[in-house]
Amino acid sequence: MSTVLLVGVGALGARAGRQLGATRGIDRILVADRRADRAEALRKFLGAKAETVEWSARRPLPPGVDAVACALPAGDDVPLVIAAIESGVPIATSGDNQESIATLLRLNDEALASGVAVLAGCGLAPGLSDVLAAHAATLLDSVDEIHVSRAGVAGPDSEASMRRLHSERPHEVIGGALSEVRRRSTHELIWFPEPVGDKECELIGAGVALLHKSFPSADRITVRAVEPEPRSTGWFRRNDPGDNWGATRVEVWGRIGNARVPVIYGSVGRTATIGGAVLGVATALLVGALPEIGRAQPGVTGLAGCVVPEAFLAELDRRGISAAKFEGVPVA
Repeated sequence: MSTVLLVGVGALGARAGRQLGATRGIDRILVADRRADRAEALRKFLGAKAETVEWSARRPLPPGVDAVACALPAGDDVPLVIAAIESGVPIATSGDNQESIATLLRLNDEALASGVAVLAGCGLAPGLSDVLAAHAATLLDSVDEIHVSRAGVAGPDSEASMRRLHSERPHEVIGGALSEVRRRSTHELIWFPEPVGDKECELIGAGVALLHKSFPSADRITVRAVEPEPRSTGWFRRNDPGDNWGATRVEVWGRIGNARVPVIYGSVGRTATIGGAVLGVATALLVGALPEIGRAQPGVTGLAGCVVPEAFLAELDRRGISAAKFEGVPVA
């Protein structure tokens, strides 16, 4: 029997809980949230296999937990990751904040010493975008450049995180080295799958370090994102803060023989739904419920470093999350 602790059941976390509840091999789900009413609502939805628990950064993990799914706001996930490492329990987290991901990567030695797998950035981008980059790499002899773009947020906390990212100095990989961008570039018009369409994107740093770790030989890695629109425009529906369209576009350049070619993938859907599915499937990977999709090793890494891309994407497709080449050829 596998027991998962799910911490944070906002827009993305609630959907991750539904994915965990629908996964064969996960028999018990412990639900924790700072708002007891949200935790209780998800428990009722999941039925007999779920129960609510209390957890805070001052508490140890509940006994008998086999893996943790963390959907806390970016930055708040760090204490939970530390607690999981200290308890010897693998953890997947959806946080996309540049600073918090850097903090998690600095915990790599502790995770290795404890034999704990930490999967960082398990959402739309980073997350699904990393898997798409890994899939593109399987079609190339070598990878030179990776350019990820993202549109959409998964709720109020995700919106706040994205606004911070747009105010911070981003990082990029250039010449094979991770470095801070001293001067922001101009916005770039990116075409996402419909109904998102054309959007102006700006460089951000979220997920660059994870891709750099997974693709250390890549000469250039960038991540761009659409800045969230003001709430007054109706970006969020009052009854469902995660019910908005999101998309990612992943452009990977590399070589096949002597030819330098691009592979471009895209995915579109409700942002929180995609992120919840990715976090749920990543957590299922940690407990061995879906052995065909990959295997996580001790240490801190992004999804590109541990998944079988085609199998992971096929599992997402079974859950209603699809991705395709921009020529329209399905990737799974």
